[in-house]
Amino acid sequence: MLGITNADLAVCEKADSFLQSAMWGRFKSRFGWRTTAFLVEWATGDIRPLLLLSRNIAPGICMAYVPWGPELPLPPDQGLSNRALAELARALRPFLPRNTTFVRFDPPWFDQEGSLPQGLPLPFRRAAADIQPPDTVIVDLTPQVQDILASMKPKWRYNIGLAEKRGVTVSPTPGETQVLERDLGIFYGLLAETAERDGIAIHSIEYYKALFEECGNGIPGDGTATTPRLGLYTAWHESSPSQEGDCLAAIVVLFRGEQATYLYGASSNAKRNLMAPYALQWRAMLDAKAAGCSRYDLFGIPPNEDPGHPMAGLYRFKTGFGGSILHRPGSWDYPCKPILYALFGKAERLRKKLRDRHKSRGGAKT
Repeated sequence: MLGITNADLAVCEKADSFLQSAMWGRFKSRFGWRTTAFLVEWATGDIRPLLLLSRNIAPGICMAYVPWGPELPLPPDQGLSNRALAELARALRPFLPRNTTFVRFDPPWFDQEGSLPQGLPLPFRRAAADIQPPDTVIVDLTPQVQDILASMKPKWRYNIGLAEKRGVTVSPTPGETQVLERDLGIFYGLLAETAERDGIAIHSIEYYKALFEECGNGIPGDGTATTPRLGLYTAWHESSPSQEGDCLAAIVVLFRGEQATYLYGASSNAKRNLMAPYALQWRAMLDAKAAGCSRYDLFGIPPNEDPGHPMAGLYRFKTGFGGSILHRPGSWDYPCKPILYALFGKAERLRKKLRDRHKSRGGAKT
């Protein structure tokens, strides 16, 4: 029998995923989400934190959302996991706003390299659109540096070396607020350029500023990454970032616990032959290893190697760094008001269809 009680958001600091952390709850609350923390006691006696977000998404319709949760004290058995999720969904209902139409879950359990995870049984419904990327690549940072490099595809090792030979330098942004403001502006300019080229949507610059405010800027330098830190890396050519040079690409990486996660990336249309994105990822991996992280999550790829997929270039780029491919179930909904949920689902599927059509026209380039 499952027990659930309200808790202070601070309990989520012990969550495995940054998407279940107190930091993420505080961050999302700045953009219209109501944040609720729970302690869930499973039948095994284990007690785990749970972060739930909720917001009104249409008149009379409230969505509750559990990103990469719940964290289960169970072996990776599909049947047990599904039953536990259904039990949790039922237990959550008395704690939800009265107009909650559905609860969306992104279950964190996964299959590695093999077949895609099976779906969830009724009453769960596959969401029309995933919120978090269900498929990703995890690079193991525990081997020696030369062995991490050796596990990459030969062309990727070559491109990392090529960027260095052709004068590409990578600079992590230091902790000074003034410098961060400047580099965030540079990053956002590149992000807008990338969005136009690849046909993708981006947030306002305030969204990224708020994330840095919640996490703090800078690379963990003491061999541990116990508290969340955000690293903003920029790749330059022919000059240092303190002078007038060409910024070719930039990435944002989250360091938390044993994992570093590549959250956002952007690149210029200019000098793409200099392979700046390869140099950025390699520098971030080295810093993550030095900070005590054992894993580097490239955070999102298409489900398989399909040349016709609009993001096929992203799949090739990220899988070339070696690592293990993980497949999660994706977003699944637990309807609380079935009729309203059915109407909302039709609208969401239409929006996704239009968005995918726009993305396929824009193409996908690394």
